[in-house]
Amino acid sequence: MTPAEAARLIVGHFAPLAPERRPLREALDAVLAEDVASPIDLPPWDNSAMDGYAVRSADLKETDTDLDVVETVPAGQFPVQSVGRGQATRIFTGAPLPQGADTVIRQEDTEQRTNGHVTVRNTRDAKKNIRRRGEDIRKGAIVLQRATALGPAQLGVLASIACDQPLVHRAPRVAFMGSGDEIVDLDRKADILAGTKIASSNSYTLDALIRRAAAEPLNLGLARDTKESLREHLGGAREARADLTVTTAGVSVGEHDLVRAVLQELGGELKFWRIGMRPGAPVGFGILSGIPWIGLPGNPVSAMVTFELFVRPAIRRLQGHALPFRRTVPVVVQEAITLGPKLRHYLRAIVHHGEARLTGPQGSGILTSMARANALLIVPADMPAVPVGTALQALILDDPQHVAEPPY
Repeated sequence: MTPAEAARLIVGHFAPLAPERRPLREALDAVLAEDVASPIDLPPWDNSAMDGYAVRSADLKETDTDLDVVETVPAGQFPVQSVGRGQATRIFTGAPLPQGADTVIRQEDTEQRTNGHVTVRNTRDAKKNIRRRGEDIRKGAIVLQRATALGPAQLGVLASIACDQPLVHRAPRVAFMGSGDEIVDLDRKADILAGTKIASSNSYTLDALIRRAAAEPLNLGLARDTKESLREHLGGAREARADLTVTTAGVSVGEHDLVRAVLQELGGELKFWRIGMRPGAPVGFGILSGIPWIGLPGNPVSAMVTFELFVRPAIRRLQGHALPFRRTVPVVVQEAITLGPKLRHYLRAIVHHGEARLTGPQGSGILTSMARANALLIVPADMPAVPVGTALQALILDDPQHVAEPPY
C-alpha cells in the first residue's frame, strides 16, 4: 500500500465529531459546524475614522474655513444635533457621524479657537475619513462558513456580531501509549542516565503533536512486552472515551512485537499492517472496541513522520476540517542523495526559498535530525539516487495550507 492510499483509507473511516456550543473564549482552533450569519450591520452606523471635526464638504474653501462648533461627540455617545451650513461637530474615532456631515477633517489640519469656532487649514480630507454603515458586514450576510477554523481574527469577527456561543465540533480525545521493556518515563532518570533504560521520547513528542493539532491527549502510559500489559493499556482508551487510539512500537515482525496479536485476540478489525515507505513502513490501522486505532513504529523519527502523514489528517477530519492533508511544494535539491530500498522516502530537510538540503544522517532513531527539519523531502520509490538540482516535492511541517487529497 502506498502512503497516499493508506492516508486516504484512514481518513475515510473518520467523520466530524458531534457539534456543541462553546464559549467564544474557549473556541480557539475549533472548527465551525454551521454557517454564521450576521444579525447586524457592521459598523452599525456611519462613524468617524479619525479624531477631528465632522463637517459638510460644501462648506470647505481652498483657503482657511471658519466653522461654528455645535457639539462634541466622543466614542460611545450619539450626536443630538445635525451639522448645518457653516457648522462642525467635534468628533472622535468611532463616534457616530452627525446628520448632514459627509467629511471628517483630522484634528491636525485644524486650529481650535476659544470662541467656539474651528478653522480648517487643509481640505485634503474632503469626503473622507468616514466608515460607512455595513461596509464590513451586512445584516444577514454569511460572515464565516462551516468548516472554518477559528483563529484570533475569526474570534474577533464573531465577537463583533455578538456570537458568544459558536457551534463547533468538539476537540478530539486522542489516547496514546508506548510499549517495550526497555522504555521508561522520566521518573526513572537515573536508569536512563546510567544507560540501562531508554527514555520514552515518543511519549513527549506524541503529547506535543496531539496538542499542536488542537486535540486533547490522553496518556495511557507504557506497556510492557507482554500480552497482559498490552491488553490492560489498550483497554484504557475505551475507559477514557477516546475518539482515536495511537500506539507506538510493537507493530513490526519481531517476537516481542505483540500489538497485532493482542488486537486480534481482543476482536479488533485490522485494515492494513504495512506501508511502502521509509521511515515508517510498519504502520497499522484498524478498529478496536469501536475506536479507530493507528499503530506507529517505535523509532522516534518514524513515529513523528507517520504521525504527520496519517494521524494528523485523521484528527483534522474529526475536528470537521474539509481539507485534512498538508499540501506539498516544489523544491530543488541542493545536494546529491543516495538511497537504499525502492521505497518512497521522506527525508528530514531544511527548505528555504525553494531549495532543500538534508538535516544530516537520516537514521530513523536520529531524533535531532527531526528537530532541525522544517520539511519532509519526498523522494519517489523509483529514484534510488537524487542528483544535485533535481526538482522534487516537500511537505512543509508548519504549513497552514491544506488540501483535500493526500499529495504525498
